[in-house]
Amino acid sequence: MALDQIALILVIILAVAWLCVVVLGLIAAFPFGIPVLLIIAVAGYLLVGVVRDRLSSKEDDYYERNIKE
Repeated sequence: MALDQIALILVIILAVAWLCVVVLGLIAAFPFGIPVLLIIAVAGYLLVGVVRDRLSSKEDDYYERNIKE
């Protein structure tokens, strides 16, 4: 496994752990944390949509493999 893949995995693990801590903190501050939880939920939904679009795009795959800068 390449060093950049290991670094990416570590960054993803740390980001998920940080997000869990933030969500738990917002739940602890219940009435005031609801708007921020909604913002995080919308941002997560948009992120999932972007990743799904990129993974299913045949055109992006073609340009990534065949077009040199």
